[in-house]
Order: sequence, then C-alpha cells, then structure tokens
Amino acid sequence: MQVPPGLLVENPNLVCRLQRSLYGLKQASRQWFTRLSSFLISHDIHQSPSDHSLFLRFTGTITTVILVYVDDIILTGNSIDEIQSITTLLDQTFKIKDLDNLKFLSWT
Repeated sequence: MQVPPGLLVENPNLVCRLQRSLYGLKQASRQWFTRLSSFLISHDIHQSPSDHSLFLRFTGTITTVILVYVDDIILTGNSIDEIQSITTLLDQTFKIKDLDNLKFLSWT
C-alpha cells in the first residue's frame, strides 16, 4: 500500500488504520451486514438460527419477515402498517431506496 499522492507524512513506514469500512473492499459487505443485523436486533427483530440472512418479528398476530441478500432487502408481512414502520426506520438510519413491490423472485 502506498501513501496517496499529495499526502505528506513524517514516516512513510507507518500504517493507516481505517475507522470504518470502505465500499468495494473485501470486508465492506461483512461490515454492512453486521451493522444492519445489529440495528434489526436492537428493534426486536430476531435473526433466524437456521438462516442468518432471515430476520423475523412476531407481535401478536402480526408477522414480519426481512430477507437480506448482499445489499438488497425483501420486506414482507401481514401488516402494511408494520412494513411501513420498519421501512421508515430503515430509511431514517440507512437512507434506503424503496423499489416498490417485488415483481419477480427466482430461486435457482
């Protein structure tokens, strides 16, 4: 690794320690998933023990399911109000883009 052009350093043998992951690096998706799963768990949405990309919330008769694949999230359930609430929470924290209703899902 080399120091970026224009950056003056006293000792060129020092190592830079990143405070957060950078998009495009090998660990970036792992850091993103860690942050997202911590956020969901803190909002009483439980991670499935059989599939770590599946998150579930059961509140009385309301069931909400969140499936995470890389940087895509599928959110479904039997209460539109609960889905809107979780979407708002995610948007406030992560600035998500809502792509509207899922039109096609392929399991290959």
